[in-house]
Amino acid sequence: MRYGCLLIGVLLATVVLPLSLQASPLPAVPAVQSSIATQATMLDAAWAGERLVAVGDHGIVLLSDDHGKSFRQASSVPLSTPLTGVSFVDASHGWAVGHWGAILVTADGGESWQIQRLSSEEDRPLFAVHFFNTQQGVAVGLWALVLITEDGGLTWKEQHLQAPPGSKKADLNLMGLFADRQGQLYATAERGLVLRSNDQGRSWKYLSTGYEGTLWSGAVLADGSLLLGGQRGTLLQGSAEGKDFRRLPTQSKGSVTSVVVSGTKVLAVGLDGLMLVSNDAGHSFAESQSVEGLSLTAALLSPEGSPVLFSRRGVVAEHQ
Repeated sequence: MRYGCLLIGVLLATVVLPLSLQASPLPAVPAVQSSIATQATMLDAAWAGERLVAVGDHGIVLLSDDHGKSFRQASSVPLSTPLTGVSFVDASHGWAVGHWGAILVTADGGESWQIQRLSSEEDRPLFAVHFFNTQQGVAVGLWALVLITEDGGLTWKEQHLQAPPGSKKADLNLMGLFADRQGQLYATAERGLVLRSNDQGRSWKYLSTGYEGTLWSGAVLADGSLLLGGQRGTLLQGSAEGKDFRRLPTQSKGSVTSVVVSGTKVLAVGLDGLMLVSNDAGHSFAESQSVEGLSLTAALLSPEGSPVLFSRRGVVAEHQ
């Protein structure tokens, strides 16, 4: 996402960023409790054990203890800025990231949160976060920003990222993070590139998909291959080594914002209500559209295999 150009990812959810990274120092204003919190734009979601935790605009965090049938707002969130990514390693310990380089931590399953990092004079947003365990984590964001921690987020270190092939500097926006069972971490990025790290974010290798647009989301399929979602209905599948990527056929031109995998079931969702479901580990997909064509921004699969969907207008009612 570049300022002055079409803002990708976060702006799909009607979040307006400043035109300059430099701004007045940000006061840490807590999120407001709202009777219509479930209607706020939600940008990411994760499982915290059996609990579902979703994050979004205005610092709103939603919790569900019945696999997405009903939601309530978290009681204590110290920031009211947009939260764009969330990661849990167990039922208690989780982290959320967002604008102003914010990183929040919870030790009670998302009920209450504390600030670990806040760049109060520069809005360089973080778009995604992934923790391998309670100590090691990675967060990525605007203009090749990569942060790593080895102490549960008490300290964060910015990692220098080498320039991608054909470029003089590393300035790609890193949009999403996902990992395989062996701990290899992937970051989706602009220019059809995916970055892979085998050492918890300390170093990265660029993988080219042959696609030239922005990749927003991705996941690892049961056979170890990658499934990547991008602009205008782009869904790519290829090897974890970055070879043999092919574009899967889709009718919709809605950009793919979220890809999730649970066993052999795969779900990809996107703008204009795009929904792609596979019951055979990604070998084939059935395409449909959500009610009213709502732009879908995040998704999870429940333990029963049912989709739990989030949109620009909050929790999607048909799956509550």
